[in-house]
Amino acid sequence: MPEQLEIPMSTPLEKIKTLTEELRQHNHQYYVLAQPTISDFEFDQKLKELEELEKAHPDLRQPDSPTLRVGGAVSKEFASFQHERPMLSLNNSYSQEEIMEWDRQANELAGGTPFHYLVEHKFDGVSLSLHYEDGLLLRAVTRGDGVQGDDITANARTIPSIPLRLRGEGWPQKIEVRGEVVMPLEAFQALNEQRAAEDLPPLMNPRNTTAGTLKMQDSSIVASRSMVYYAYYLWAQGLDARTDSERMNLLTQWGFKQSGAHRVFSSIKEVRGYLDQWEDDRKSLPYEIDGIVIKVDEVGLREEIGYTSKAPRWAIAYKYKAEEVVTRLESITYQVGRTGKVTPVANLTPILLAGTTVKRASVHNADEIERLQLHEGDFVRVEKGGEIIPKITSVVVEDRASGATPISFIDHCPECGTPLIRNEGDANHYCPNDLGCPPQVKGRIIHFASRKALDIDGLGSEIVNQLVDEGLIRQYGDLYSLQYDQILPLERFADQSARNLLKGISMSKEIPFERVLFGMGIRYVGATVAKKLARYFGSIDKIAEASVEDLVAVPDVGKQIAQSVFEFFRQPQHQEQVAQLKAAGLKLAIEEKSGGSNLLSGKSFVISGVFSSLDRNAVKQLVEENGGEVKSSLSSKTSYLIAGENAGPSKLTKAEKHEIPVLSEQDFLDMIEWPGSTT
Repeated sequence: MPEQLEIPMSTPLEKIKTLTEELRQHNHQYYVLAQPTISDFEFDQKLKELEELEKAHPDLRQPDSPTLRVGGAVSKEFASFQHERPMLSLNNSYSQEEIMEWDRQANELAGGTPFHYLVEHKFDGVSLSLHYEDGLLLRAVTRGDGVQGDDITANARTIPSIPLRLRGEGWPQKIEVRGEVVMPLEAFQALNEQRAAEDLPPLMNPRNTTAGTLKMQDSSIVASRSMVYYAYYLWAQGLDARTDSERMNLLTQWGFKQSGAHRVFSSIKEVRGYLDQWEDDRKSLPYEIDGIVIKVDEVGLREEIGYTSKAPRWAIAYKYKAEEVVTRLESITYQVGRTGKVTPVANLTPILLAGTTVKRASVHNADEIERLQLHEGDFVRVEKGGEIIPKITSVVVEDRASGATPISFIDHCPECGTPLIRNEGDANHYCPNDLGCPPQVKGRIIHFASRKALDIDGLGSEIVNQLVDEGLIRQYGDLYSLQYDQILPLERFADQSARNLLKGISMSKEIPFERVLFGMGIRYVGATVAKKLARYFGSIDKIAEASVEDLVAVPDVGKQIAQSVFEFFRQPQHQEQVAQLKAAGLKLAIEEKSGGSNLLSGKSFVISGVFSSLDRNAVKQLVEENGGEVKSSLSSKTSYLIAGENAGPSKLTKAEKHEIPVLSEQDFLDMIEWPGSTT
């Protein structure tokens, strides 16, 4: 048992500092190590004493005071914060055969360099990024869309297993820690018992409850929910630890709680044994997991193995088989998306599945209806794909009613009555009435205003629906003609909210061209493809003039995307929209940033290793700002390899094999005529 600290009867500052440190120690013993050294009553008495001192001397409260965990702050909204490094999702696998294929590919990309496997629980919770400066918690940010999330620092401070001040020593000046917030099953059950006593409906599962709790405006409610933070990732400049497992050991030293279930193995056979072990053992855990995460342990080798646009290639999530139930298919209805795609939806007799009541499931397209051989009134087997999205897996044919009618896909749009089309080679049906079909009109405007596109503050789906229904807009270009006097009389609007909406629309004129292009909603053109098109052609006019052959020449643009872009700019209504955006003053061409150029136009680069004056993200940004393109892996078409310290040996070997020039950090900076370079 640690020696108890005597509180000196001296100045209020000394008393506050001493109590803060003592309570911080007891908090760590209880919530992280599960080894309490004083009773709850004694802890509460000391906390009460500290609260009284801080109340009398508010200017003396320490930045890591345990009283911050009580909550009480009310946030009317959460500010957005852009992640310094994207919080990528993981590719999922549902069989050990898929794990073996991932392992084969990882070994191939590693160029034969041996590596170890770090395996850990895949928590069924909410991802949270913590930022520390000088050892103090500065900011807590949700994953959001992976690029930016919500700053929920006030709520995160109430979670006892999140250190407000790092323990130990040796931590860098700035660090980022990522982990998962979960609600233990015992706490979830207690919460539902409390709700039952208050005649409130029960909450359906711990994961959704955790997500909802973290976004509550009153942090005192968050403090009462007994949530736990498990850390699994550490990043900082200049860390000596070369493996992820070593970094997790640092997290333990610095005061973070971990599941204790992570292991390091040297063979994929051992990994498969671990997967089998937790197939059943997971049911005895105090929290929910939906699988196991498998990572390459060697951090430097991860850069060799690389990334896709959405996920790292050096990690994969193995998902355990989802729970399956049988329920009745009541009907099929059809939804029309912003691109006109018509998706059939199965309406089911409500049934509890993996903690939530399932009423609907996607059937994807006409081919899926045919594959399942669906009939009216069928009993169907339903599971959650990845334990998130309900899907029908099969029909209980033996329970089908005699003479049941087969279900056929509709041939007219359910919203506007227009005959549907289905292009050759496409599994989906589309409504071609993009200017008159209400869900398409509204959906395109909602997409245009979304966070990854124009990010128009205050323009959510309800407001878009209202503006369209009132006849004030019919396409996204109309937003820039809206007037204050048109908005003010509408329901939900007052003087300030009307001005805020117009301000948000006006501010969107500063959004970069590639995001405007993405926001235009061209079929098959996601954020990544929009960026490539924008950088390759430089302006909306050049993209509009491009032939299919010109478009296919853009890296990663195939014929289907090229044909879609070509046809989009040939339609008069889309030409009208472009003209509206031009007249409104939106950015429809790439703007050179300060220090940028076209020096690297047409050249592709692969980056490997650690750099002395810049981090890897900065090197990547400089390549793109000067017109170049960054690739994750080398090929004979790669223009240059930029190699820092500890560059991957397999990349260096491959560069030599293909006679690809290798640039040092200084060589690269000289190439782009960076200020301070030696040339």
